[in-house]
Amino acid sequence: MNKSDLITELAGKNSLTEKQATDIVNLMFDGFTKTLTDGGRIEIRGFGSFTVREYGAYDGRNPRTGNAVPVKPKRLPFFKVGKELKERVDKKTG
Repeated sequence: MNKSDLITELAGKNSLTEKQATDIVNLMFDGFTKTLTDGGRIEIRGFGSFTVREYGAYDGRNPRTGNAVPVKPKRLPFFKVGKELKERVDKKTG
């Protein structure tokens, strides 16, 4: 599922126009983005949580030449799946 599919499904199941559904989805994503860029945490019970992890600088390797390449410190979003979602997915496949 992509963003467009999410908008279509939200509109169809809730008697919303595509514009209204687009506004809702964009508002949610903007809120998630702001929370994470501010260093916050997002928890959706039964689904999972989003946090930001910080990684320090390190020396990587260029795969072609093998030369050391310095990699700068960075902050990246991280998702931890919730117990309920994990169990539902496992039940579906198992």
